[in-house]
Amino acid sequence: MAITSSATRRHVLRTGAVLTAGLACPLILPARTFAQPAGTQAINMQLGWLANNNQLGEIVAKRLGYFEEERINFTIQPGGPSIDGVAIVASGRYEIGQVSSSPSLLLAASQGIPVKCFAVGAQQHPYSFFSLPAKPIKSPQDMVGKKVGIQATGRVLLSALLRRHKIAESDVKVVVIGADMSPLLTGQVDCVTGWETNRTALKPLGPDMITMRLWDHGVRLYAMPYYATTKTLEAKGPLLAGFLRAAGRGWQYAHDNLEKAVDLFMQEYPDLVRDDELTASKILLSYIFTDKTRENGWGCFDAAVWQEQIDLYAALSQFSAGPPAVTTVMTTALLDATRDKRPKIG
Repeated sequence: MAITSSATRRHVLRTGAVLTAGLACPLILPARTFAQPAGTQAINMQLGWLANNNQLGEIVAKRLGYFEEERINFTIQPGGPSIDGVAIVASGRYEIGQVSSSPSLLLAASQGIPVKCFAVGAQQHPYSFFSLPAKPIKSPQDMVGKKVGIQATGRVLLSALLRRHKIAESDVKVVVIGADMSPLLTGQVDCVTGWETNRTALKPLGPDMITMRLWDHGVRLYAMPYYATTKTLEAKGPLLAGFLRAAGRGWQYAHDNLEKAVDLFMQEYPDLVRDDELTASKILLSYIFTDKTRENGWGCFDAAVWQEQIDLYAALSQFSAGPPAVTTVMTTALLDATRDKRPKIG
């Protein structure tokens, strides 16, 4: 099913935001475009957020010529609040996309939009609840009777967490906040939410902040999944396999040479703070490379985790058109084709 009407695009953006805006990456960076050299094929990667160091490996691969070796002209197309990346990719405008969090692809599949995940950037999601030592929240049970500061679009994540631990939503006081951490510092709430990798935003909380990760407590979402339309997956499989080989090399270089990788990233985005990016990237790499990637290679995923997400969101009545089949959400074809070419480190 192609996405052709602006109304449909707006619908996908609006409903996708309900599931994932609270998980989105906040850093704003400019778009960059390049002329396509002769003899290469283009891969435009449409983001579901404004570009940031979540693309560290791709930037490294671009800067070091790994994409060029695969005869790929690679360009990052940033998203943002007014851009529906899934609709853009589904329309055929760009070859691949990446969303911040897997529920966007669950929702798209449930609506019959023909896009599938073919690899994931982060094996676990960095979305977390942050508190201070004076009122520590180290487990979901610690939330009972507390004030939880969360973005309106992230409330489904809190509902999922409470459901997992059989905690009544009435036992928790929800306070709708923005991205600012000040409500926690001023005592308006007892915890706030965000990505553990966003060190610039978290810096005001100090080194003693307490982190409770969503993943660790039973809500297992993937971060930074890559996706393409079924048509592109069928027609351009070798090209996308080349993308995975090049991007994997970029992420491996970042793993092995973090400071040099951040320097390459800063060449692309010089207005950022290098120390913040270095700290954030070190944490991010612990999500990119895990025991799973040591066994199955960078970019791998587990179909059972996708099914677990579908079941959880179905239980929360998040699929207006019914829950999707897992086979409409993901495909392992490209992972299988590049099994021996993706870095196996953890």
